Amino acid sequence: MERIRVRGSGPLDGRVKISGAKNSVLKLMAATVLAEGRFTIRNVPDITDVRLMADLLRAMGSEVSYADAVLTVDTPADTVPEAPYELVEAMRASIVVLGPLIARLGRARVSMPGGDDFGQRPIDWHLDALRRLGAEFHTEHGYIEGRADRLRGARIVLEFPSVGATENALMAAVLAEGTTVIENAAKEPELADLAAFLNRMGASVLGAGSSTITIDGVPTLHPVDHQVIPDRLEAATYLTALAIAGGELVLEDARPEHMDMLMQKLGDMGLRTSAHPDGVWASAPERLRAVDINSLPYPGVATDYMPLMVAALSVADGAGIATENIFGGRFRYVDELSRMGADIRVEYHYALIRGVPRLSGAPVRAHDIRAGAAIVVAALGADGETVVSDAHHVARGYDRFVEKLTAIGADLDAD
Repeated sequence: MERIRVRGSGPLDGRVKISGAKNSVLKLMAATVLAEGRFTIRNVPDITDVRLMADLLRAMGSEVSYADAVLTVDTPADTVPEAPYELVEAMRASIVVLGPLIARLGRARVSMPGGDDFGQRPIDWHLDALRRLGAEFHTEHGYIEGRADRLRGARIVLEFPSVGATENALMAAVLAEGTTVIENAAKEPELADLAAFLNRMGASVLGAGSSTITIDGVPTLHPVDHQVIPDRLEAATYLTALAIAGGELVLEDARPEHMDMLMQKLGDMGLRTSAHPDGVWASAPERLRAVDINSLPYPGVATDYMPLMVAALSVADGAGIATENIFGGRFRYVDELSRMGADIRVEYHYALIRGVPRLSGAPVRAHDIRAGAAIVVAALGADGETVVSDAHHVARGYDRFVEKLTAIGADLDAD
């Protein structure tokens, strides 16, 4: 998928089934490195990033198959402890194989990560956490090489509640000797899903989803059958699409408790939401009201929500300020919204958005997964046709995105 063409659409109506969480399943796939045998992971989205992670596991010797949202991973006894450049460069999340490889095999050679282009995201926090457990690292020819004769439990205090650093430390600590305590840990639902997966494998993890996680190391783990939690970021995308285009939707399987702050902000803007027996029900007003938003670690407004919220604010009544506190380069998509007639001024990590009644269709491009999705949903509130190039970014994180939007009344197609 290289281009998505969007025509301004009328009200959306119907039901959308929310797929499994991309940011969970990729880490569950990495965790399969921790034990030999066959893993079954259910509710897996059919997206590019899952295929990339599957290729990475294959490069390390695993057999991977996928059909009907079920992923099967057969991890061999002789896993290859190397994550090659061409795969890690394409997807930053693959850095989380570092902890599992060192924990199980005592060594790892992982390429420096790439991924979405919206600013520096250093991996020092990952390496510092693993060093606390006894690992040693050096870099050579663009690769991180790590070794540990035996990991040992330790107290790890993270400088920032980094999701990736928490996940790497957690997956390493489950096979470390003794007890590990991670302080200032990330609290995201996807982290709790990973901990549940590890506990089913035989690990002893307490406190996941809070700022303090305690892990009692075990000698070995075993493969499991697990169902991935629903994707709160996908649910947020359809909520903002509804907020812009108007209408009424039921988001099947969405979990409102994973989106408390987002739903509160959208409620302040006029979107009505409530828990539904099948997930979340939502209804949009004729026009949104502007609010101020700040990206913060969970349970705050996620940085991945920000492009979607800025898109919604661009057609809201009034002016709002968006403050990006996580990734400094994440406002690059603002230039694309401005091409569509949005009135946005960016200074440092602030964006002042003055809402306009309608945007105008224009040729634009997707810089990353969420920016691409945000431009598509913004185009639902634009006159004329918007052509979004580099749409392969969107396919990295959304299962049947165009098909799902079309099914609820949006006017778009892709090639």
